[in-house]
Amino acid sequence: MMASKRNGTLYLGVTSNLAQRVYQHRNRLIDGFSKEYSCTRLVWFAQFDDLQDARACELRMKKWKRAWKVQLIGERNPDWDDLFLGIAR
Repeated sequence: MMASKRNGTLYLGVTSNLAQRVYQHRNRLIDGFSKEYSCTRLVWFAQFDDLQDARACELRMKKWKRAWKVQLIGERNPDWDDLFLGIAR
């Protein structure tokens, strides 16, 4: 999940290469929602062995209320730190 800032606009998506995709969002290389709303901070992610499982999770989470997503982020990343540096190594 990408965010514009703490408690800001959220973007949710699936990728097979998280570091590359986050780099693209951070540098606004992808036109669309995340670029328009400056969702450049990686605040939450989950890893899956199967891409279909990841897509199913994404579809479920896109139906969630915003408060549930904010709670999920807060449980693992209470300060909404940008997690990109931890995965970019």
